[in-house]
Amino acid sequence: MFGAIREQIETIFREDPAAKSVVEIVFCYPGFHAILAHRLGHKLYRWRVPLLPRVISQVSRFLTGIEIHPGATIGRRFFIDHGMGVVIGETTEIGDDVLLYQGVTLGGTGNETGKRHPTLGNRVVVGTGAKILGNIRIGDNVRVGAGSVVVHSVPDHSTVVGVPGRVVRMRGENGVLEHGKLPDPQGQALDDLTNRVAELEAMLRHMIAEHELDHQRKNSV
Repeated sequence: MFGAIREQIETIFREDPAAKSVVEIVFCYPGFHAILAHRLGHKLYRWRVPLLPRVISQVSRFLTGIEIHPGATIGRRFFIDHGMGVVIGETTEIGDDVLLYQGVTLGGTGNETGKRHPTLGNRVVVGTGAKILGNIRIGDNVRVGAGSVVVHSVPDHSTVVGVPGRVVRMRGENGVLEHGKLPDPQGQALDDLTNRVAELEAMLRHMIAEHELDHQRKNSV
């Protein structure tokens, strides 16, 4: 237990440059409180203890603003930065070294039964306000941009942006998600279309100019 707490504190120091001391983490980091409460609730849930795991989950939600169902399976060195508004569903599976920002939802898409929440691989980073919905797999080393809505599985080493989420094949660096430098497929498509229209207009002006020049030559003969 103490080893898990120490590892969690080390993870926060590594992921959050604002963390100044162990005391600050213990008293001021809701993500730290939420994951420790979940570890306890999940263990009781696996032991089929009735009601108590959900009570622990709801108390943690009240205190931290983070809702993690006790049935969710979460790997090592998991970190929720800030955390307010994070929701993690019952059948969610999360790998090691995963980072979530505030407002993230790992949820279902309806009243389906069985595995109905997403599976996240190792070293996944999910940006602020992103929604990952349904029984889909998010591969290793995936970056999900802020505000994205992902409803389809994502291959390893990808960046996902937009609503609905679109995959851009990119290699992440050092597990960092730079929100200000995310690719914009829709914006790029519009830029390409604008450039093409400009090229066609230039061609049309050139053709009109040549036609007028030919017409002037014929009139001068």
